[in-house]
Amino acid sequence: MSPDLIQHCQRAFLLAGRGLLGLYFIVPGITKITGFAAMTEYMAAHNVPLVSVLLVLTIIIQIGGGACLAIGYRTQLMAFVLAGITLVISLFMHNFWAMEAGMEQAHETQNFVKNMAIMAGLMYAAGVSVRPKTSE
Repeated sequence: MSPDLIQHCQRAFLLAGRGLLGLYFIVPGITKITGFAAMTEYMAAHNVPLVSVLLVLTIIIQIGGGACLAIGYRTQLMAFVLAGITLVISLFMHNFWAMEAGMEQAHETQNFVKNMAIMAGLMYAAGVSVRPKTSE
């Protein structure tokens, strides 16, 4: 493969990855708006404090941060913020360790591990900077 082709493929993968990670936050942010009352109850059932404030903040971070990540605006900062909110959401909403063994615990364990993988990708994006290649 030519170096130019490899560079174009890498750029395409970075754009696609950023877009998909951004979409992963935009869609749930929108569903939190359309299902605001149900999400409020769900968060309260998981003992989340200040539900009304934190739900609005979560929506803003998910939609705004997801969009910024998708378009490449302040990518490292947005990835860091989204990694943080992913951790907080996982600890509150997917607390499998507090459940009895069974299907619900297995489901929440899977969600928690999936979120940790997404968080890892975001941490990677937060730690990597893409700099244009300079002529030597």
